Amino acid sequence: MEYINDININEAVIHILDSNGQEPVLNEYNLELDEDIYKFLYRHIEKCLKDDELKYARFNPERNIVKEVVQDYLNGIDSDLISLSKELASQLFIIMKGNVNIPSGDLIIVSITTDQGPMIGILKMDYVKNFTHEIQFVDEKIGIGIVPQAAGLPGSGQKIQKAAFLKPIMEDANYNLMILDKQKSSKEDEYGANYFINTFLGASIITNERDMTKTFVKAAENWTRKNITEDAGKAEEIRTAIKAKLKEEDTINIDSLSEELFNEHPQVKEDFSNYIKQQGLNEEVAVDRTWVDKKLKRVRLNIDKQIDLYINEDTYHDSSKFEIQRNGDGTINLIVKNVMNYIEK
Repeated sequence: MEYINDININEAVIHILDSNGQEPVLNEYNLELDEDIYKFLYRHIEKCLKDDELKYARFNPERNIVKEVVQDYLNGIDSDLISLSKELASQLFIIMKGNVNIPSGDLIIVSITTDQGPMIGILKMDYVKNFTHEIQFVDEKIGIGIVPQAAGLPGSGQKIQKAAFLKPIMEDANYNLMILDKQKSSKEDEYGANYFINTFLGASIITNERDMTKTFVKAAENWTRKNITEDAGKAEEIRTAIKAKLKEEDTINIDSLSEELFNEHPQVKEDFSNYIKQQGLNEEVAVDRTWVDKKLKRVRLNIDKQIDLYINEDTYHDSSKFEIQRNGDGTINLIVKNVMNYIEK
């Protein structure tokens, strides 16, 4: 996966999309990017681009306003960000008015320069309820209360639910845009859940290396939990082998891995391979090394549903500090060694 590390905000515009109103409130001016506003936008953009749920996507072949106006901007045909942002806000507002379950919010459109090239960012900032003080004068005395603010924006420490980052379209590119869409689809309101990707952006999600790696890791762990329930030694052997593959290989062949793990048990070997592939994976899994390094930085163990251990990777593999002893009966001993100090939390 292409990770974006350098971000520079060129300009930004904000519009109000309150579905209780008849029309969106469209801004005629760029945001003044003083230090506080720049930092606020930067942190949200950075958080979105680093989110594990950020997906690759391609625009569908059908005509789409978002695709067309953004590409005109990125290709230098129309360099007016305000006009572009008003067009996007109007399109999204029409969709919102068609479904009462889509929450109101502000729409921020940003032009950014990154180490992967220029992009347009679309950030839907759903309103959050904040509270502030209210001062009243009662009988010439000051009374201070707390009142809710229904139209607050997510703070820098909060995560937004929907965002997209659009690149110039290249014929040989793997993807056209990156999408963050955290609200899960529901049987009761599938249209409302999928409006951002399907209706507004007119795009389709494509699988990238990080998606494949995450799916593989989750599937292997779920299979192990379900099938190796009374042999901690074998479970540890499987997990260690998988971690080694993730750290050392650019691709993992599911059948070859299953052969290594269960060569003496044909039925188990087949069951493991089939289960992993049933999660939507092909036989070859491309490994996202950046995600693996982050994921394996700490080892988290839940022991017999009674003890939790959190160990960094270096300590886990340091025999002078931590050791796994096999008892020969399927049980293991996990030994924390040479403890100099500890605290209770």
